[in-house]
Amino acid sequence: MKSIFKRFTADESGATAIEYGLIAALIAVVIIGVLGTIGTQLNTKLVAVKDGLVNAPATSK
Repeated sequence: MKSIFKRFTADESGATAIEYGLIAALIAVVIIGVLGTIGTQLNTKLVAVKDGLVNAPATSK
């Protein structure tokens, strides 16, 4: 019985899997935050371009 307990306490594969899971979750949160910020800035720029095109004076040739 003692050897089973020793093997259980010495086994770190579960801890490693949890660590990898936490790292993956952290990376996902950072990516979501960055994409959210970039998306907002890109939307602002595209609206400015659209407004500039709509309000541009018509030219005749």
